[in-house]
Amino acid sequence: MQAEFSVEIGPDDHCLEIPWASGDGGLRYFDLKKQPELLLEITETHDNRELAEFLAAVNQPNSQLETAKCDTWLTDELDVEDEIFGVPLKFGSYVDLIFSDTAQRLSFEKHEEFARSLAALLRKAPDFAAAAELVLRRCYYHRSDDFDLDKSDSGFYLTLYLYGYGDDEDGAKKNWLIGLKLLQNALLQVTAQARRQG
Repeated sequence: MQAEFSVEIGPDDHCLEIPWASGDGGLRYFDLKKQPELLLEITETHDNRELAEFLAAVNQPNSQLETAKCDTWLTDELDVEDEIFGVPLKFGSYVDLIFSDTAQRLSFEKHEEFARSLAALLRKAPDFAAAAELVLRRCYYHRSDDFDLDKSDSGFYLTLYLYGYGDDEDGAKKNWLIGLKLLQNALLQVTAQARRQG
């Protein structure tokens, strides 16, 4: 399995705010760690049980991680690096991850170490038509409900992109599902190792 890690924390790069809400309030952040029943409110999981299971696993009480946003899609718009798979479709997803611990949320080094370990572990998986990309980005953790950046802590988060490739939708999604299980297991291993190291 291909797995890459990059850092995007420049002034024009994408960043996240926790909590977040869309302009119309229709979409918003759900704290699944504290309120797992809110998983039912995440529309992206309504027709994707495997994504729901992944979110539930990441947000379980003994996990060091929480999820902030997610989405899935199917596309025939492939990038140059996708051409090595030789197929016309990819099923993609992203999940934004944050640390549960406040001090870790603010540590670039903890995020970088975690992402490098996760990417290295994913590269050891058998080779099949899937790829993962881990991107370290800036996050503003609001200390008040008015979303004022002056009342926020500047920290970091990780976006995990996962792609499965195939000749048709079923094939692409099948490879994505295999990748998602590998990603879930790798997350559990890396967090367990980090916990042991203190």
